[in-house]
Amino acid sequence: MTKKAIIERTVKAIHQLPEDKAEEISAFADFVIKQYEDHKLIEAIQQVTAKSDAFQFLETEEDLYKLSDLKEVYNG
Repeated sequence: MTKKAIIERTVKAIHQLPEDKAEEISAFADFVIKQYEDHKLIEAIQQVTAKSDAFQFLETEEDLYKLSDLKEVYNG
C-alpha cells in the first residue's frame, strides 16, 4: 500500500470517529513523530561522534589504577 493510500484510508477512518477519538489519534501521531525525530537526532549525533577525534586520547591513555591498588576485592 502506498503512503498516499494509507493517508487517505486513515483520514477516512478519522472522519467516522467522534471528536474525542480523533483527538486521540492526533495525539498518537504527535507521539510517533516525536519518537521518529528523536531517533533521527540520536542517529545523527552518533554519526558525528563516531567520526570525531575528540575522544581519541582515551585510546592511548595509561591505566591509572591496577588490581593491586584495591584495598578490598568484592566477588559479585
